[in-house]
Order: sequence, then C-alpha cells, then structure tokens
Amino acid sequence: MVNKHRIGLIAGYGHFPIELAESLKRHGFEVHCVAAKEETFPAIEQVVHSVTWLHVGQVGGMIKALKRSGVREVVMAGKVRKLNLFRNFRPDLTALRGLMSLKDRKDDTILLKIAALLQEAGLELIPQTRYAGEMLAAEGQIAGPSVNAALLRDMCFGFRQAKAIAGLDIGQTVVVRAQAVMAVEAIEGTDEAIRRGGALAREGAVVVKVAKPKQDLRFDVPAVGPDTLRVMREAGCRALCIEAGKTLLIERESFLRLAASEGITVHALSEEAVIRAC
Repeated sequence: MVNKHRIGLIAGYGHFPIELAESLKRHGFEVHCVAAKEETFPAIEQVVHSVTWLHVGQVGGMIKALKRSGVREVVMAGKVRKLNLFRNFRPDLTALRGLMSLKDRKDDTILLKIAALLQEAGLELIPQTRYAGEMLAAEGQIAGPSVNAALLRDMCFGFRQAKAIAGLDIGQTVVVRAQAVMAVEAIEGTDEAIRRGGALAREGAVVVKVAKPKQDLRFDVPAVGPDTLRVMREAGCRALCIEAGKTLLIERESFLRLAASEGITVHALSEEAVIRAC
C-alpha cells in the first residue's frame, strides 16, 4: 500500500544522503532507504525508518524494496563512485536488461535508464533539491579570503572550461592556474582530479565545479563539503569556485569553519555573473 507520508531514498556515497534523510524527516516523511553496500555510510541506519542493503547494480532488488516499503516518490542522494561501476558492479537481471539497451555508459545515460525503470514500476524519481533547497549555495562570497581580480579571472576561465566538459558528460570539475587547465575530472572523480591538478600547479591552483548545462536535478547535482576542502589543502589549492544555486554545500557549518581556518577562498558564480565579470 502506498503511503503519501513515506518516501524512498536511494543512498550512495558521502554525507549527503544522511543530510537529505534528516531534511526529509523534518518535512514529515517516513524515510525508507535502499543503500549500496560498497558506498553508503553505515550511519544512514540511524536516521531512516528502514534500510535495505544491496550491492551496486541490484536494480531489480532496489525496485522491489522500494515497492515493499509502500513509497511512491523516490529521491537519489550521493554518488556511486564511477570506478565501482567497473570493479564491484554486480548487476541483477533487471540491470542487465537495462544495460543491454544503453547506447553508451555515460552517467546521464545510466541514470536516465534507472529513472525509466523506476517509472515503469510506478515509482517517481523527484529532484534532489526539492527538500534540500537550504543546502544550495547562494551567489557571491561564501568563505575564506575575498576574491581579487586575478582570482576572479581564473574562476571565470575555469567556469567556462568546466561547463564545456560537463556538457560532454566527462566530469564537472577542472583545476586551473593562471588561466591554464591543470586537470580535468573524468572517471577517477573530483578528489583525484584535485590532487593531480594541485600537484601540477604546485601552488595557487583554483578548483572549479559546475552543474551540467542541462542539469537533471533528479541526480548528479554537484556537491562540495569538508572533504573537498581537505583534499584541496593537501594539494595546495587556494580557492574553490562553485555554481550558484546549483551546488549543494554538505555539512555547511563544518565546511565554513574549515575554509576559514585553512584560508581557502570559496566563491559561487552564476553563468550570468561570469558573463558580466569576464
């Protein structure tokens, strides 16, 4: 039986699923979670009504668990790290049938197929931001030292480059220095791109993370948190630029404190601001 006060949560890697579950509870929902054994933090069990643990790729099992919980709406939170799609992927029959019909293995292609399979089962995948609007970054200075003219030029340059690779569904992050690209995010993920770019730049690198040009808010909304800043600190990066209104700030208070203590500039730009400023 479908209960309008219940909602399904498909939880992947990181702290975002936990924060979103807490937000859903504040909105009055009973949260029923499907979690990935290879990805999801065990702490999710402390904040949801029920949790079903499955391997990455058990799409049929996921659908059965959600339907058994009596939910109609489902929200995704947290990524499945791309390398696990190759190293620890254990597809069930539903997943195999879906994969056979894919034209490629891009993120959006896979996620749109999962959304279609959910819809066929009577489950609606809703935007990640519907109940997490307070987590989105507002435009302008967020934390750390103020942006100067040279830093803003690097941010605008990186913003455009990141948008270009995001439009190709390669990644959503670039690392730049002196208006040159040091690293582009690909299958290795944001953290490894930051490490690689920081090592090449040696010091003063700027990390830029944006949404895709036609971002589907049901999945893969860009997110940054304290872990992002820790990797930046280790890599010697000086600033983080994110897209305003389209990037989630995870563990906001810890994030702001860490940026301030480490002297890392965090600034949010919109596409309109980039056009105006640069």
